[in-house]
Amino acid sequence: MERNRKDREGGVLSAVAELFDLPADVVAGLPHLEMVGSRQLYLEHHTGILAYSDTQIDANTTAGVLRVRGERLTLLAMTAEELRIGGRIAAVEWVEVKGG
Repeated sequence: MERNRKDREGGVLSAVAELFDLPADVVAGLPHLEMVGSRQLYLEHHTGILAYSDTQIDANTTAGVLRVRGERLTLLAMTAEELRIGGRIAAVEWVEVKGG
């Protein structure tokens, strides 16, 4: 039964995306990342900052935790759904949160 529900929801999202000529990831609220070289990262659809230092920033998203590592990292801009990170970005990774 759970599988049928997921199939229906996926079908509805796909239909809405197609109807309005929108990318399915935008309709589903999935995170969207853009990088400008190794100096700036733009993230849409975050749900908050979990950790912040000049060498690591962890952002929560609907798809998991996005970890940005580097040097002289800073939040250049942040709104309820978007953030822009500047500095020398060395790595960007999805991390698994362990715990209960």
